[in-house]
Amino acid sequence: MLPGFFTRVFAVLVGREGRSLHLKAAGGATIVLVLVMLAGSWAVVTAEQGARHANLTSYPKALWWSIETATTVGYGDFFPVTPWGRVVGAVVMVVGITTYGMVTAALATWFVGREDRRRGRAHQLREETVQALHARFDQLERLLTGERGGDR
Repeated sequence: MLPGFFTRVFAVLVGREGRSLHLKAAGGATIVLVLVMLAGSWAVVTAEQGARHANLTSYPKALWWSIETATTVGYGDFFPVTPWGRVVGAVVMVVGITTYGMVTAALATWFVGREDRRRGRAHQLREETVQALHARFDQLERLLTGERGGDR
């Protein structure tokens, strides 16, 4: 059941045919972020293993640290103390910031596109209404002119 779930999540994030490029990119970046957080958690535990004053000593702690680092929350409860641990932290930060920026941009583009399409439909409807009114007025003028011409 679990592999099927991940397959569906992957398909939703990057696989649909008709989706725009910015949504596919944001979905791909989200997948990369999750992989970087998972791998970064393992890498930071490995880098910090045996280091003096290390507090990232287990995978669950490191996973929590990678989530708060990627989201730039950074409570300060866990942090790397070795140079390699800090390199891993920098990678997690950059990927996290980039991903959240891409997702935010994709959502903003989607909202703007919807509004543009709505405005385009409203403009088209106004144009059609104006054309219909002009046709009615022309028809009324012809009727009035025809009645007057018949009375004279």
